[in-house]
Amino acid sequence: MKHMRNLRSVNLCQGLLDKGKKVNFSSCRSLLFTPGNRPDRFLKVVETKADGIVIDLEDAVSQKDKDSARTGVIDFLKQRAFATVARPFLVCVRINSIQTLPGLKDILAFCESGIFPDALVFPKVEHAQEIQLYDKYFHQPECQHLSYMALIETATGLQNAHKIAQASNRLSGLTFGGADLAADLNAELNFEAMLYARSRVVQAAKTVGLAVFDVPFLDIHNAAGNREEALRVKNMGFSGKFAIHPNQIADLYDVFTPGEQECSRAQGIVDAYNAAKGNAAEFQGKMIDVPVYKSALRILSINH
Repeated sequence: MKHMRNLRSVNLCQGLLDKGKKVNFSSCRSLLFTPGNRPDRFLKVVETKADGIVIDLEDAVSQKDKDSARTGVIDFLKQRAFATVARPFLVCVRINSIQTLPGLKDILAFCESGIFPDALVFPKVEHAQEIQLYDKYFHQPECQHLSYMALIETATGLQNAHKIAQASNRLSGLTFGGADLAADLNAELNFEAMLYARSRVVQAAKTVGLAVFDVPFLDIHNAAGNREEALRVKNMGFSGKFAIHPNQIADLYDVFTPGEQECSRAQGIVDAYNAAKGNAAEFQGKMIDVPVYKSALRILSINH
């Protein structure tokens, strides 16, 4: 950990959405992974219906290209090209694990440059202390906008998911990292085998009101499979789903965007709750409590 001692103060922190505000992932339907060594693809993600991009410095970049990709991503963010996007669009970067040398270099590079995305995505998080350690290095007042998303990708991470979810008020979401988790468990990456793990990640996230995202569907040529899995995880409580190919985005947008009837019902719940002014409220014969009200607000927050 001696590399950590070299981290310096950040003089400038540039968010790409609302300054000073933590990113709200709960109204996000899909995020598209894009290799960090392919800056030519970054702005192309905006042409899809994805709610944001995850520029990947971890799995998508080989060891020999880590340093150049890191430098290239920070240089790209300095240009603030995403700032001209006309619609809400999240810019996230998945760095390498804090337990690795490339991960420590990622942290140092962002801190020294003073350039940050809207959110950092942390892979293979296993302990709450890891998230708390990130807090120690991203603690400057200028960086109050910075949000985190933690990937649960190992058996140890799954065991500690509830503690991880509570580790920091900067944590905005958890992600079920199915491929790595299946390998760690020596299990098949199919829906039935991963049902318990998915459920545990959803429960951990919702216990503290975090958004929760599902693993990308890996067969990029199976559109029907991607859509079916998206429908199943939505029914489980997932907020959205990652994607690894632009062709997957349209179906994710369709699945996770509330329909007209769903929006109408949500508006009715919100109106009834607000009209009650703290008293007991009901809508269509059913009582409305705070979780139901918050769920309705989330539905209405999703941009069509």
